[in-house]
Amino acid sequence: MKYKGLIVKGVIAIVVLLVAIQFIPFGKDHSNPPVVAEPPWDTPQTREMYVRACADCHSNETKWPWYSNFAPASWMITLDINKGREVFNTSEWDAENNMGGWIAKQVELGEMPPAKYLLPHPEARFTDEETAIFVKGLQETFGH
Repeated sequence: MKYKGLIVKGVIAIVVLLVAIQFIPFGKDHSNPPVVAEPPWDTPQTREMYVRACADCHSNETKWPWYSNFAPASWMITLDINKGREVFNTSEWDAENNMGGWIAKQVELGEMPPAKYLLPHPEARFTDEETAIFVKGLQETFGH
């Protein structure tokens, strides 16, 4: 019986904490900056595959899921998107600072998209054949 009271108090504390963190403003701004420039995609298929698997974090055209409105998920998603846009952003394309060859290698190695993105976004999971097509398209678009 003694443990039951501790468990109830623990659950109440967790609920209060989860409600309280909703008032922290970080991760709530879901505006997307304008698209300034876009790479010259080799084919519409490469661009479609990129949108399907990469654009949420590596463009200014993020589709914010419903759960991105609730902390702590909103914090993690916002951090991932900010970092992704900082590293490589096709909406602010600059051919002189092209990291596309590196990105193609990350996709080929299975590093991108990351597993934590694939779990809630199964549409971003490619078959081996689709991955090969996508990598080839990225190489044609961005160079090796």
